[in-house]
Amino acid sequence: MGQFLTLVLIAFFGSGLAGSVKIVKEKEEYLIESLGSYRKKLEPGLNFVTPFIDKVVYKDTVKEKVLDVPAQSCITRDNVSITVDAVVYWRIMDMYKAFYKVESLRDAMVNMVLTQIRSEMGKLELDQTFTARTEINEILLRELDIATDPWGVKVTRVELRDIMPSKAVQDSMELQMAAERQKRANILTSEGHRDSAINSAQGDAQAKLLEAEADKKASILRAEAEQQAIILKAEGERQEQILKAEATAEAMKIVMDKLKHDPNAREALQFLLAQNYLEMGKEIGNSDSSKVMFMDPRSMISTIEGVQSVISQNVNRNGNQQPFNPVQLDLEKIERDINR
Repeated sequence: MGQFLTLVLIAFFGSGLAGSVKIVKEKEEYLIESLGSYRKKLEPGLNFVTPFIDKVVYKDTVKEKVLDVPAQSCITRDNVSITVDAVVYWRIMDMYKAFYKVESLRDAMVNMVLTQIRSEMGKLELDQTFTARTEINEILLRELDIATDPWGVKVTRVELRDIMPSKAVQDSMELQMAAERQKRANILTSEGHRDSAINSAQGDAQAKLLEAEADKKASILRAEAEQQAIILKAEGERQEQILKAEATAEAMKIVMDKLKHDPNAREALQFLLAQNYLEMGKEIGNSDSSKVMFMDPRSMISTIEGVQSVISQNVNRNGNQQPFNPVQLDLEKIERDINR
């Protein structure tokens, strides 16, 4: 009997000794109650408690945790039904508050996040929920961190994962997107046609301008060439007339010298006048604008006789020959007789 009692005592004290030693892992904390009241918090490492009096009522990690918020239905400000889910990153800062200030911390966190999401989505229209996701995350982070601070919790990050409109809204959005894309395509096509027309018009205008400029330069060059040709032609004709006049003057000088020194040169002068008369008629007949010309042979004889009479006036009435003076030659009469 005494041996049995000894064994019972040894077992009792052994279990009590084992229960008095608590080893807490890194990044974990234990809450200890003594006879139903909070006594202390155990830090990581080796800790001792009073057996059969102290009791571990709560233990948890202080590492950052991930709270997967389930999808929930929300109504936007423009009365569109959408489904939203999120992910919240949080950690326990005060183990005492996390246990004693709220019942079921994780459930309370989920309900708090869902409430805040519904509240923020109700302030926005559907289009804003897609474009202002970063702003919504920042607002949720700030509001949740303030709301969970009494529970000893620190919310480090909030991310909206999916925002899904209803099937009818998705179909409407797809139609709207298709219409918008078609509108943009039509605008781009019209702008392309407009730019092409503008470029073509500018090209035509530039081509016409260059063509007009080329025609202008060509006209100027042609006018200058024609002017130069006219000048050269006039200069040539003037030179020709000068040469003819000089030749005529030279010939007349020779004839007059002959008439002055040789009285028998009258017959030669008559022959030359007759020859010039015939050549003149030949040139008239060969011209492009010439007509049929009837030549009276008697006019030739009368012209020659007129010239002979002019020359004969230089002979003395007594039959004596006087020196021939070219100034006394009636050239107007000779010309009048030739043209007659």
